[in-house]
Amino acid sequence: MAAYGLYSHIQSNRRRSIALLVGLFFLIYVLVFAGALAAAALMSNADIDTMLQQAWTALIAAAPWATLGTALWIAIAYYFHQDMIDALTGGEEVSRAAQPRLYNILENLCISRGIAMPKLKVMDSDALNAFATGMNDKQYSITVTTGLLKTLDDAEIEAVLGHELTHIRNGDVRMMVIAVIIAGVVSFFAELVFRLWFYNGLGFRGGRSDERRGGGGAAIAILIAIGLLVLAYVLSFVIRLALSRSREFLADAGAVELTKNPDAMISALRKIEGRGELRGATSAVMEMCIDNPREGFGELFDTHPSVDSRVAALVKFAGGHDPGPLALPPLGEADGRAEPLPPGGPWGSAQDGPGDAADKPVQPWGAPPPEGEGPAAESSDAGPWGSHSGRTGRAPQSGRN
Repeated sequence: MAAYGLYSHIQSNRRRSIALLVGLFFLIYVLVFAGALAAAALMSNADIDTMLQQAWTALIAAAPWATLGTALWIAIAYYFHQDMIDALTGGEEVSRAAQPRLYNILENLCISRGIAMPKLKVMDSDALNAFATGMNDKQYSITVTTGLLKTLDDAEIEAVLGHELTHIRNGDVRMMVIAVIIAGVVSFFAELVFRLWFYNGLGFRGGRSDERRGGGGAAIAILIAIGLLVLAYVLSFVIRLALSRSREFLADAGAVELTKNPDAMISALRKIEGRGELRGATSAVMEMCIDNPREGFGELFDTHPSVDSRVAALVKFAGGHDPGPLALPPLGEADGRAEPLPPGGPWGSAQDGPGDAADKPVQPWGAPPPEGEGPAAESSDAGPWGSHSGRTGRAPQSGRN
């Protein structure tokens, strides 16, 4: 059934994701069957039909143990995946005292929508990126890089945090963690079976003739097993791509829904574009980031849609303005570019009332413009964030590189 509106798209995407996860779990049994078929080829002299029957019988017997082993793997990752991610990235939890600017932006976003505030972590990296992790409300956390904090202004950081909060609200984070775990099981067992085969010469060594091995039946069985292993491995990768790419557009839209600022989301993406590679991070971690830069093969094996396509969607459906690719100075020169938040975040302190917040606007392109300039001075049909007719425009260029 077709989906209409942001929330119906979220529900539709969630149903598809559950179906993909079921398919990903099914690949475990494909691997078990492939391993059983390979074992039958190595140890039996039967013909191919008999070997297939033996492999099927072995699969039925091993299925409960495969299910239990995968469940145990998921349980271990459930409790310790965050520690493993932090060990890989060096992310450290921060408090308001340590990062008042970042903490206040996230807190205000959560308060404005009644969202439980996740843990906030910072990792020391010049890369411009952020990601959310966790399996439940007690575990959810958002990690941002120091490079992101130094390069983006407050409105852009707010948009990035809104993007990651949307991933948490939509259940994307939990879904992706489970997908990575199950895909890890597939990769582990596929590599294990391949190694066992290579150590045994793929079953073609050992002095047995084709006649003793059922007239070439073993060779056919091994070829089938190899094909199943390759298929399972490739499908596990494709399913992870489908899970990841389909969620980024919704998270961008969710960030705009939270912040009411499409221009900030667009400019954040343009600054992050091509600058998000986290050194030392695994592909599984990069799949959870706001951007996962890749080279070669176009977008065929990208885990994220291109920044151009994401920006085009925001321009078309949210009325944002695309400044085009941005050339940033080296990070050392960018230090101090973004002005820090006043105490209490972009809407003032917690003691301020609704009227006070309106007196402290945060513009998407940096500091508030002089009186009489900026979005308020634009034509009345444009609205505060530009035209919503779907045309591509450009944000004001004054005050920006």
